[in-house]
Amino acid sequence: MIRIHKLIATSLGIGYIGKGGGTVAAAVAALVWYLVLAGGHPNNVWTLLFTVAITLLGIWSGTEVEPYWGKDDKKVVIDEVAGMFVSVLFVPVTPAYMLAGLILFRFFDIVKPLYIRRTEALPGGLGVMMDDIVAGIYSNLLLQLVIHLI
Repeated sequence: MIRIHKLIATSLGIGYIGKGGGTVAAAVAALVWYLVLAGGHPNNVWTLLFTVAITLLGIWSGTEVEPYWGKDDKKVVIDEVAGMFVSVLFVPVTPAYMLAGLILFRFFDIVKPLYIRRTEALPGGLGVMMDDIVAGIYSNLLLQLVIHLI
């Protein structure tokens, strides 16, 4: 079972890339989101349920791999995938918005302003996932502001 959790936690092996694996995972997530939903405006329950499912799976797998790899190991990139999905949730699926979502998400994920860093102290996979989820929420809020002001 641990092999499955490692596969999930590394987002099908992307986490083994090493340095930059989080950025690669977020970029792949943005590309997949775009390819699946291109040209649409995913205002439906399915995108929300899928994002929640990825998040819950990440919490579970992050908790399971922690005894083997330690707290929030760089190989664990499912958190970047979930965070990226949150950042573009309910946003029009265009190349410009996907790129903006990716840049905003990586900014918030790397810099960790506005109490994002505090969420890393949560136990197990919850701590692994929540900083990226909050970074995704901040990114999404900024994107929504742009969408509704333009």
